[in-house]
Amino acid sequence: MKTVALAFTGASGFPYGLRLLECLLAADVRVWLMYSQAAQLVAKQELDMVLPVQPREAQRYFSERFAAKEGQLTVFGVQDWYAPTASGSNPPDACVICPCSMGTLAKVAAGLADDLIARAADVVLKEGRKLILVPRETPFSAIHLENMLRLSRAGAVILPPAPGFYHHPESVSDLVDFVVARILDQIDVPHTLVRPWGAG
Repeated sequence: MKTVALAFTGASGFPYGLRLLECLLAADVRVWLMYSQAAQLVAKQELDMVLPVQPREAQRYFSERFAAKEGQLTVFGVQDWYAPTASGSNPPDACVICPCSMGTLAKVAAGLADDLIARAADVVLKEGRKLILVPRETPFSAIHLENMLRLSRAGAVILPPAPGFYHHPESVSDLVDFVVARILDQIDVPHTLVRPWGAG
């Protein structure tokens, strides 16, 4: 079973992260989930969703919401240094930070692994695994762009949530699915969210 570390941080765009979690679980991917305190504020603001503070409660909540199989989803607190994502001896196959705040992006770019989210990103980079950052900010400052360039040169994938329109979206959900499809493509998880270009 493929393992993906997924983190929600305090940038706008929580629907992207939530839909990604749903799709990963539906595709029988093992998910190690983390989210920051700021992400809880964003979830409440954007979807009126109250994310549980305790990891066990969050694990139960998301497992029930998305019908996760037993052992498929584990939620970790951002200061849980005993989590597998904290060590290169047990790295996931990929790590996705979606949405990714500019603060989190800056920490990862500078190697400041002072919480589990930044450490998880640090681990997958040093172990040569896939790191995908979904930065939701506009416009980007020179500092933001320089941090993204530094991460790209280090091997990370910078994937801004910029939906296309050639598939004729009819709803906000269609726009969200377009971005989530691009993330799933990057980590080789099959999906049917958006028909591939040229597929008839």
